[in-house]
Amino acid sequence: MDFRVIGLDPAPFMHLYGLHETELAGHGAIRMRATEPRAMPGRVRLRDLEPGETALLVNHVHQPADTPYRAAHAIFVEEGAAAPRIVEGRLPGALARRLLSLRAFDTAHMMVDADVVEGALARDAVMRLLDDPRVSYVQAHFARRGCYAARIERA
Repeated sequence: MDFRVIGLDPAPFMHLYGLHETELAGHGAIRMRATEPRAMPGRVRLRDLEPGETALLVNHVHQPADTPYRAAHAIFVEEGAAAPRIVEGRLPGALARRLLSLRAFDTAHMMVDADVVEGALARDAVMRLLDDPRVSYVQAHFARRGCYAARIERA
């Protein structure tokens, strides 16, 4: 069994691209410019923004099901991103470089298992979680800030 890491669909955020800061504020969003490498992990392309690139800091409901695990948090969306990146069989660098909280959910969106692991060592933990027949998908979160990183599914 293998897995794929799936970036966010940018469609729900595209209406924010290019808006003036006051308009963004009306949507609870902020435009931020990366000033150093590896400081802003984008959730659509699953990569760290380069200095000078912009992202929108938005609140995103990453667990929308009507369960006790319903959740939202701040994320960076690369401004202008047009399609989600899908990475097969490995964690992209933006995840592999960070401490991750892996949360495994069943088809009813209830958490059935979890782990915290350094991203560079996460492959075995992801495989272990997905090997459990109760697990439908895994959400990766950046453990230090607690924000959603990506969805991981069986390939």
